[in-house]
Amino acid sequence: MSQPEHPQRNPELLGIYVNDHLAAATGGIELVGRMIGVHRGSRWEQPLQQLLAELHDEKSSLLDVMRALGIPVRQYKQIGVWVAEKITRAKLNGRLLSRSPLSDLVEFEFLASAVRGKRSGFETLRIAAEVDDRLPRAELDRLIDQAHRQYEWLTDARRDVAAAVFGGRAAAAERTGGQ
Repeated sequence: MSQPEHPQRNPELLGIYVNDHLAAATGGIELVGRMIGVHRGSRWEQPLQQLLAELHDEKSSLLDVMRALGIPVRQYKQIGVWVAEKITRAKLNGRLLSRSPLSDLVEFEFLASAVRGKRSGFETLRIAAEVDDRLPRAELDRLIDQAHRQYEWLTDARRDVAAAVFGGRAAAAERTGGQ
């Protein structure tokens, strides 16, 4: 059997990298769970519920990847992100005792950016799968496609929220080429 043209390098860095993405998944699950409570009964509730289910699925897939690679979960990263997400709830956004409409916009913007980063992470793992058969290529392809769909929905949602907060038309941003 011949060696791959581009053999795997830096397996210790891959462990750090995957743990960072797992921690981010934990934070995303916390944020979307909170957003569901805020948007209960609105047009955002059902898509956020779907996003939450997909985030749980993705986290499970990341844990499967980590097991396959023999990478231990670094609990301190999980706890750190969980605590950080709780602390971000204290930000004021111009209001002391009530929720600001700006909070909705910031949360949708943050989620869109985070999902784009997550998609990049799955793409990176897919690249590594070319030299490491323990990485599930088809599953990573599915996760990349799912993250792309999530990003498209979140882009539309954040544009709608921006128009609701500041006025204007959400479609006006589409002229910029979108993504």
